[in-house]
Amino acid sequence: MRKILSVFEGKRGALVPILQRVQEEFGFLPEETLKEIATFLKLPRSQVFSVATFYSHFYLTRRGDHLVKVCQGAACHVRGASDILETAQYRLGIKTGQTTEDHEYSLERVACVGSCAMAPVVMIDDEVHSKMTAFKMNELLAGDREETDEAEQATTRPQTGKARK
Repeated sequence: MRKILSVFEGKRGALVPILQRVQEEFGFLPEETLKEIATFLKLPRSQVFSVATFYSHFYLTRRGDHLVKVCQGAACHVRGASDILETAQYRLGIKTGQTTEDHEYSLERVACVGSCAMAPVVMIDDEVHSKMTAFKMNELLAGDREETDEAEQATTRPQTGKARK
């Protein structure tokens, strides 16, 4: 944290860039860091918190390792985006704006991802999935979760080998 703050030399106008750098580092803005930033910039904590909560791209809680964005723009909406979002909520067991308990996924609805010709669109991390349906969404998340579970099992499975004599 000190490394991030030292670059900004305590300048008040640096609040947003500091918040951006901290979120880059931690993936969210921990409460303790907001207090440190307020002290560093000699600002009231309430002002730092207000800025952090004003912008939708800042998060005060840990986000999932994978971000699922379901487009709700006009083109996606008329082609069934609501059903796709409901399927994602059901499959992940969370509501929009929440993160799964294992911190594997966060789910967001977005106004538009700018891919209207491929509507409806879902983004998982930086990968765009076009012409989605509720069925495809279910399969996509089911397959992705199974791959994650298999990878975790492979790393925790005891290694077998020849017994030592």
